[in-house]
Amino acid sequence: MIIVAGSLHVEPADRDRYLDAVAGVARTARQAGGCHDFVQAADPIDPSRINVYERWESDDDLHRFRASAGPDLETPPIREADVRKYRISGIEEP
Repeated sequence: MIIVAGSLHVEPADRDRYLDAVAGVARTARQAGGCHDFVQAADPIDPSRINVYERWESDDDLHRFRASAGPDLETPPIREADVRKYRISGIEEP
């Protein structure tokens, strides 16, 4: 299991425009093989922050999705990004 998680920062005035521009990416990802979850969402506290969370069955599934990227999206510039990939060795109930 692969989890991609972190945050992006844009100008606060640009956040909604950024999220509107990438909304289709989430729909496409959730239909991709091996995708268990995919979301980019507005942070409820920081008006410049976008929270990123993806969960994939495998590296292959993640790479296949990334390689099939659609047309370049016109998004506002990202000022800062801190997104990491995590390898999960086990899953259990909380």
